[in-house]
Amino acid sequence: MTSRRSFFRRSIGAAGALSFSALSTQALAEDIADALTSLRQSSPETVSNDEELWARIAQAYTVSPTILNLNNGGVSPQPKVVQDAVDRYYHYSNEGPSHFMWHILDKGREPLRQKLAALAGASADEIAINRNTTEALGNVAFGLTLAKGDEIVMTRQDYPNMIQAWKQRELRESIKINWISFNLPIENDDAIIKAFVDATTRRTKIWHITHMINWTGQILPVKKLCEEARRRNIISIVDAAHTFAHLDYRITDFNPDYLGTSLHKWLCAPFGTGMLYVPQRNIAGLWPLLPSDKPQSDNIRKFEVIGTRSFAAEQAIVQAIDFHNAIGARRKEDRLRYLKNYWCEKLVSHPRIKLNISLKSEYACALGNFSIEGMEPEIVSLKLLSEHQVHTVAIKWDNISGVRVTPHVYTSTQDLDRFVNAVIKIARA
Repeated sequence: MTSRRSFFRRSIGAAGALSFSALSTQALAEDIADALTSLRQSSPETVSNDEELWARIAQAYTVSPTILNLNNGGVSPQPKVVQDAVDRYYHYSNEGPSHFMWHILDKGREPLRQKLAALAGASADEIAINRNTTEALGNVAFGLTLAKGDEIVMTRQDYPNMIQAWKQRELRESIKINWISFNLPIENDDAIIKAFVDATTRRTKIWHITHMINWTGQILPVKKLCEEARRRNIISIVDAAHTFAHLDYRITDFNPDYLGTSLHKWLCAPFGTGMLYVPQRNIAGLWPLLPSDKPQSDNIRKFEVIGTRSFAAEQAIVQAIDFHNAIGARRKEDRLRYLKNYWCEKLVSHPRIKLNISLKSEYACALGNFSIEGMEPEIVSLKLLSEHQVHTVAIKWDNISGVRVTPHVYTSTQDLDRFVNAVIKIARA
């Protein structure tokens, strides 16, 4: 046991980034460390349903015992090590803000950029540290040079802030959005690609591609879409808010022209942290959202000029990356998909319950969505919270009506049994 803990601390804690010393007891810290070591020594195929092991890892989180949080898709809680890092950096900054923030903590941005780049599978000179997907892709939506009459293809199921960004450009500059509206779920790559192609004309300059649709969890074939866009000399912009550190991939696997994501979702980084990826070939031609002294330079850092920022939150991203790596990207993805399928398979045969998400691995992972015949999703979600203390989110969007359910690695199958029983009870009423 001692040697296993020592191995864990040496392998991922050499720089002191993943320290459990601030947890409530040393025994708890050692048990979490040992559980993570056991996880790393197991193959992904064997651990997705190991409830005892995941229960030990769940101790790293401080989630409320009075409410079952199944809305991790909105924003995820951070492990205690990440929370402690934020507190530590925040208090340190307050000892002399202008000195410790600008002269000390700011020097941690480049090592952080390196760690993010390694996680993303990209060059550090292609990664900008932003506050969320909206800011990251705002740089792209408002930074690309377009002419009157140029066209963008996107879906009505894309994230609202992305839709509003392009609508604003459409309103101000007379570009045109060609809309796709999907009936979800879809389990056919060719049908998805055809929808983008059919909406494309000779004036189309951009395909805006949401990797995982946030309303239901539908995964789009982003690699194939980026390849098709490239064949047509069309710019591919990928919204990866819900897939980064959720699915096991490298950005270069599908080679998009631009990609943005939030780190406070599935990476469990501090609230208000995100990332922009721009390949080196595209940096100089993209104007930054906020003014830079060299807006046409090929330096990725021009997208980070936001003035005073939260140094504490930014620097604690490192601890979130280390915790994620300790679990392992493939193990995490498999566990998250297992949890989604667990509750879906228990509800799929109910005569009044409809699943609005695929059970096939290539089209869904942690996010799921269901509806109860004859009941508005707002009522179902309200009953789950008020009567059963289960927190979900009601979804009413274009072609979508249901309740979104998003467990995370700290969620147990016992938690999901509680959720399933609550849904069946509501459906019977």
